Amino acid sequence: MLIFRQLFDAQSSTYTYLLGDSVSGEALLIDPVFEQVRRDAALIHELNLQLQWTLDTHVHADHVTGAWFMKQRTGSRIALSAGAKATGAERLLVHGDKVPFGKRYVEVRATPGHTDGCITYVLDDHSMAFTGDCLLIRGSGRTDFQQGDPRRMFQSVREQIFSLPAACLIYPAHDYRGVTVTSVDEERRHNPRLGGDVGVDDFAGYMDNLNLPHPKQLDVAVPANLKCGEFAGGHAGDSDPQWAPLTFTFGGIWEIRPQDFEEIAERVDLIDVREANEFNGALGHIHGAKLIPLGALKQRLGEISRDKPVVTVCRSGARSAQAVVMLQKEGFREIANLHGGMLRWRAEGCPAEGGI
Repeated sequence: MLIFRQLFDAQSSTYTYLLGDSVSGEALLIDPVFEQVRRDAALIHELNLQLQWTLDTHVHADHVTGAWFMKQRTGSRIALSAGAKATGAERLLVHGDKVPFGKRYVEVRATPGHTDGCITYVLDDHSMAFTGDCLLIRGSGRTDFQQGDPRRMFQSVREQIFSLPAACLIYPAHDYRGVTVTSVDEERRHNPRLGGDVGVDDFAGYMDNLNLPHPKQLDVAVPANLKCGEFAGGHAGDSDPQWAPLTFTFGGIWEIRPQDFEEIAERVDLIDVREANEFNGALGHIHGAKLIPLGALKQRLGEISRDKPVVTVCRSGARSAQAVVMLQKEGFREIANLHGGMLRWRAEGCPAEGGI
């Protein structure tokens, strides 16, 4: 029996897929996200699976892969396309390769066009295909950077994906509307870019005029993913903190979500590193927060408790992330950033004092 789970990272709208063989307990993880490694590792443990491989569909530009981090936690091996020209993988895949897990396997199909190293993983019985950013649900990946080529993508989809059985389910690396799955038949008939009677010239003309902004994480994600997500400095935290449910970022700091912070607010020292006019401004501030602007932080370390955990907050989470790094250097160990800052706090309807 196949064990299958579709997981989601809201920050990058990335799907991660877990495939397991229930008899042997061996498993694969496709397109893991760095910030979600602890979540994924916990699920693998709870399902009593042994992760054999992490597989990336390509060198992502919008998030950092969790491949290297997962290897540190589980001993799994890393595989991705030889065309990606990345370092740090145990296996570089080419068209026609098979990656086994127990008595099952996925077949590798080269589907360049979004990048040179894009591949699609097809389950052995052709019931599922994991298409990365090549074929999306009623759409396709972009082709305007990172070796993108709309004509190659058109050929990849038509020859390697649309040639699969009509009932084969398609699972992409991303969806931005909350849609989870499609099928070869659906996309053949209804994909406005690649289906029906659309020709290669039509597709190329459309893709060449999208004029999309580059992904926000491009400058961080691509260099990191060319090293399979290896964390700078060679480590990513020795153990998980026990004082709160935290998420570890590729930037090397722990973050806490607003709803989780509310549960522990009385047990931590909350430091607001904005300026005074912001603290008393439109966004207001969180009850119990201590105002210490970022520029004065080093001079006022004595005002921050070393006997309990510390959470930092600012408007968006950027300055407070800097504060976390500064406090770590000063010897603070139980410390986290409030994810998204006051903007996220207010957006999620959490209570604030002052403001409008």
